[in-house]
Amino acid sequence: MVTIDIFKDEENTESFSAGQTIFKEGEPGELMYVVQQGEVDILAKGQLIEAIGPGGVLGEMALLDASARSATAVAKTDCKLVPLDARRFQIHVHHTPYFAIQVMRVMADRLRRMTQQLS
Repeated sequence: MVTIDIFKDEENTESFSAGQTIFKEGEPGELMYVVQQGEVDILAKGQLIEAIGPGGVLGEMALLDASARSATAVAKTDCKLVPLDARRFQIHVHHTPYFAIQVMRVMADRLRRMTQQLS
């Protein structure tokens, strides 16, 4: 699985307790998150799609297409997440172009795994 490590020492984090909902399917999304510590479950239509650990990203689609959340994110364990709004995302893409490539790789990896599950 592709991970992003440039936020491993970031101090601006949000903490979530195990079982706490981070965001819900259908809600508007204004933030994406990078998992700094812990693990987050991603569920679509109530089914577990993926568990995301340190260096993983979630909620990135909301920043790219301004659509409602396509899945629900729930803290599997106590976790620390680095929130990125659209402005901060764009700054990172501008100053660290490799960050954008990493996010695209995460999305491509997810799409490939989901396509394999349908086969």
